[in-house]
Amino acid sequence: MTKKIRITNLPEFDIAEHLDSEQAMAEYLTVVLEENDPAALAGALGSIARARGMSEIAKASGITREALYRALRPDAQPRFDTISRVCTALGVKLVAQAVND
Repeated sequence: MTKKIRITNLPEFDIAEHLDSEQAMAEYLTVVLEENDPAALAGALGSIARARGMSEIAKASGITREALYRALRPDAQPRFDTISRVCTALGVKLVAQAVND
């Protein structure tokens, strides 16, 4: 007889644990950008920053670690300046692409 597993006993999925390469980070960010959801973008940048090391990204972006955590939580709406500084610190860039009609 198989043992039943309760959902509450399952570990919480953390995408940051799977963002182990620059390629994985870029692909994840691209998928999130396609959703056109600012809160999802903030959350994705937060996950990528955690994967790289929040302290390192905070130092490179010139934003305090605490402010970075607040700005990049999934329900946040950070200013474009914050997103730009974090992207620079992460070594990624946002790219505009024409939408096909």
